[in-house]
Parts: sequence; C-alpha cells; structure tokens
Amino acid sequence: MIKGKDIHPERSVYYLGSILIETIKSAKDKELNSISLFHKFCEKEKVSIDMFTLTLDWLFLMGLIESDKGQIKKCF
Repeated sequence: MIKGKDIHPERSVYYLGSILIETIKSAKDKELNSISLFHKFCEKEKVSIDMFTLTLDWLFLMGLIESDKGQIKKCF
C-alpha cells in the first residue's frame, strides 16, 4: 500500500467529493445553487469556500455534476 504524506486526508478532494456527492443525493431539490449547496455542505464538513469550489470543479471535470445557469445538477 502506498501512503501519501498528507497528514490531513479529510481535506483531500477525494474525501470532500464523497461528502459533497452525499449532500447532493440527500437534497430534496434536483437543482441547487452553489451558495445553498455550500451551506448544506458546511453542515456536514466545515471547509473554506475555496476548497468547496475546488471540490465542485473536480466533480464537474469528472462528469458527476453539471451547471446550468448557476444551478448545480447531479449527473448520476
């Protein structure tokens, strides 16, 4: 097993991405704006807006979410 040197793995985009996916799945709305999604996300995991945006970008690049006129939609 290869171990990374990161002493805070809970701050990785992999971990935060999984929390964000669960947040999107549990949302009652099919579309969320990024600010309301950030507030729901921070209820589960306290992060900066920069780390949240990086996580959103990562999920977008992977094709798991899409954006339409400022609304975040899940693609799964």
